[in-house]
Amino acid sequence: MTSSLAPNPRHHWVITLVCVDQPGIVHAVSGAIVRARGNITESQQFTSADTGRFFMRLQVESAASQSELEDELAPVVRRYAMESVIDVVGRPKRTLILASTAGNCVNDMLFRQRGGQLPIEVPLVLSNHGTLRDLVGFYGVPFESRPVTDAASKAAFEARVIEAITEHDIELVVLARYMQILSPALCTLLEGRAINIHHSFLPGFKGANPYKQAHARGVKLIGATAHFVTGDLDEGPIIEQNVVRVDHSRTPAELVAIGQDEESRTLTQAVTWFAEHRVLLDGARTIIFR
Repeated sequence: MTSSLAPNPRHHWVITLVCVDQPGIVHAVSGAIVRARGNITESQQFTSADTGRFFMRLQVESAASQSELEDELAPVVRRYAMESVIDVVGRPKRTLILASTAGNCVNDMLFRQRGGQLPIEVPLVLSNHGTLRDLVGFYGVPFESRPVTDAASKAAFEARVIEAITEHDIELVVLARYMQILSPALCTLLEGRAINIHHSFLPGFKGANPYKQAHARGVKLIGATAHFVTGDLDEGPIIEQNVVRVDHSRTPAELVAIGQDEESRTLTQAVTWFAEHRVLLDGARTIIFR
């Protein structure tokens, strides 16, 4: 004899909480999750000695709906004046990619998205050049190019970025070697949800040809830095960095190839952590719950 009662579906939630550190937070949060019929499957926490802020990331299995979970947590969130986020574990984040002519980072992200290795959904790639149209089209992703040659065309491009964010309900903007400086107004609008990849281990060689400069200086380490976009060029909170050792035998072309691999790996990792709610801001730096 089989039962006519179907088991309650269990959801897998990710919860992030940020507040001023004080006693009783973990106990209060755990109690709220128990009341929501939840089971904690992953838990990480950190207290910043610099800012006195408490950071917590949880993954919770529960038959409760999101609204029920929010209701149980609401008194705790109010009591501790928390910044809180509740989301479905693994939900792809709607991501707008900005690009120019370099295709390594764009290709890596779209390849991993299609293979289910990167939890993002890309409704559009927007570029100031048409160079990557065929590459992006290979993955079946819409592509738009709009030249940026002066102040007026730059303003028009950024207006399209803002329009696309609204049109596609964008949660993350990725500058995948987009070789234009965003205006202060757009940087402010995208604060905390725009990631840039810098072609060196910051601080490093700046400009359009860093690998030639690195080769001329005989560097022994090259790498890449993924960071949040701010109004201060290449000074935003750092999310991930990678380096690789090289020597005098490497040609400029080889350094480019090695560097592009590091750029792709570093940017993809930063985007993955962001999409999984593993990146929390603590002033000018990030807390990464790996």
